[in-house]
Amino acid sequence: MLMKNIVVFTGAGISAESGLSTFRDHGGLWDQFPIEEVATINAWINNPKKVIDFYNLRRKNCLNAQPNMAHQNIKKLEKKFNVTIVTQNIDDLHERAGSKNVLHLHGEIMFSRSTKTGKIYKIKRDLKYGDKCSNNGLLRPHVVWFGEAVPKIQEAYNIVNKANIFIIIGTSLKVYPAADLMNFVSKNCKIFLIDPDLELNISKVTQIKKNAVNGTKELYNKLMIDY
Repeated sequence: MLMKNIVVFTGAGISAESGLSTFRDHGGLWDQFPIEEVATINAWINNPKKVIDFYNLRRKNCLNAQPNMAHQNIKKLEKKFNVTIVTQNIDDLHERAGSKNVLHLHGEIMFSRSTKTGKIYKIKRDLKYGDKCSNNGLLRPHVVWFGEAVPKIQEAYNIVNKANIFIIIGTSLKVYPAADLMNFVSKNCKIFLIDPDLELNISKVTQIKKNAVNGTKELYNKLMIDY
């Protein structure tokens, strides 16, 4: 029998349980660092050092964090399903939990990108403004800033369209185009939402009103029995 395809769509809420700040909650990152100052192309043009310092700090926080049981529960689904993760997160916690197929919509904090060639480089130390690639291109954080195109969104749409089961965890569903992913599932796809607060008044969505760790544990047990 063919293995079913599970696509897991994750946001900041799953990483919050590893101690990484969310963005939109009270006291989140955007309260401390206004978007327009650190996460737009204009911020990069006007004050690149502030932008780089912000992402260097976030990188250190990510390195100090560890995958939590929600990440591990998603990894465990690979025993029985073809699992692909589409994440809005720029941390590497899914990979460090052992997940094999992870698509980062908004870039990756552990990498820089040449503004000249677009080539991606692993960051081995703090990035400094003025660092350049071998082709003399200025290096910037490999993240998608607000107002920039999301290069991998079509790939994500294609992945989601092949899902038999679509699981949403820890995202506000307010950031587009990522928030549109649910609209690209096939008509027979089962949709689960794991979130203690978010309400989706959509009949085809099964809601599990728990945090990421407890919700993924419940759903893992359910899927292993039902399928």
